[in-house]
Amino acid sequence: MASSRSVRVERNRLRFAAAHMATFAGDCEPLHGHNYDVLVEVEGDLTDESWVIDFGLIKRVAREICERLDHRFLLQRDSRLLQSEERDGAWLVRFGEDRCYQFPSQDVLPLPIDNSTAERLAEWFHGELAAGLGTVSITNIRRMSIGIEEMPGQTGWYEAPLR
Repeated sequence: MASSRSVRVERNRLRFAAAHMATFAGDCEPLHGHNYDVLVEVEGDLTDESWVIDFGLIKRVAREICERLDHRFLLQRDSRLLQSEERDGAWLVRFGEDRCYQFPSQDVLPLPIDNSTAERLAEWFHGELAAGLGTVSITNIRRMSIGIEEMPGQTGWYEAPLR
């Protein structure tokens, strides 16, 4: 088996504040928010410069994603329990017959996920970061792990290969 190295960047400026309401067991949490921290671990072969990846590059791309999430309502667009639609400059989000929310469109980030759990946010973030790194033709990376920490001691992870 070939050896590999890994690097990790986390917290500092890799954070965002956002609101959400996850759904569980047929119910929906009350609307609330978190100050999320992001952890990124990249595994791969050393380049000719003797690094896995430039820390500055991975932080820049991850920070850009955090900025898209910051101060937004994270809408689980593919939810099985929430009904949502955008019209007249606002998102209408319903849970059942008795809970209806209206958010200005500019405050909502509709994500193609079925639930706004830390695990699903980590999976979505992984895809966005992989796409961002793919635009700079990085070929030595094998795996990437993303952690989305909702609060200290409470982190959802997603890990997958990049090639």
